[in-house]
Amino acid sequence: MMTRMDAADVINRFRRAGALLEGHFRLTSGRHSSGYLQCALVLQHPREAEALGAALAQLVRASAPQAVLSPALGGIVIGQEVGRALGVRAVFAERQDWTLTLRRGFTFAPRERVVVVEDVVTTGGSTRETIEVARAAGAQVVSAAAIIDRSGGDRRLDVPFHCLASVALPTYAPESCPLCLAGQPVVKPGSR
Repeated sequence: MMTRMDAADVINRFRRAGALLEGHFRLTSGRHSSGYLQCALVLQHPREAEALGAALAQLVRASAPQAVLSPALGGIVIGQEVGRALGVRAVFAERQDWTLTLRRGFTFAPRERVVVVEDVVTTGGSTRETIEVARAAGAQVVSAAAIIDRSGGDRRLDVPFHCLASVALPTYAPESCPLCLAGQPVVKPGSR
């Protein structure tokens, strides 16, 4: 299986799956945007998920992770595929009383080398929160990765970060969103 792919190939996969959306969206970060990358529409196809996971695994392999940790819900499928490609276990953190946490008996060995894997990074908030969950459980976070980075380089992560494609889609604070000011209804397509 091909494990290297360039950003154009990644974006073409999103286009073919109808996953590059235009409209007025409220992102998980709370910001608004005229564009949205709906990873679930690509990842619903097992061969696409496998190919994207293998390509991400290639990017993080040098950090020698022993496990993958992803935030639920959006990171679960791609985290599983990265884990499969690396030959390591893939676990996920989920919200309980609004706090991201490990549940379902998931644990890490002390200093276990973990890569945090997401579908899309916009502000880096979910990635930072997931990194803290791993560290609180005693793991050593060696890197983070996402299919899409739409942060514009403003992730503020303290570990190496890898992505398959960087995408520049405009985002706006809700109070100054031109789409809101134009009266366009906002849609919340994400998981939180």
